[in-house]
Amino acid sequence: MTGKIVNLRQARKRKARERDAKTGDANAARFGVSKHDREVRAREEAKASRDLDGHKRET
Repeated sequence: MTGKIVNLRQARKRKARERDAKTGDANAARFGVSKHDREVRAREEAKASRDLDGHKRET
């Protein structure tokens, strides 16, 4: 009839680690873009901006 003995300190730390891992996964999905990908995106946006400016009419 006795239940499993649980060390409350370890259980509390395990729960905190799981919560932090979940938060970290969410942040990685939201902000986790590699440096190379950020640079590629910045170059593409700069080129698109230059192309758009090149197509503007002068008045």
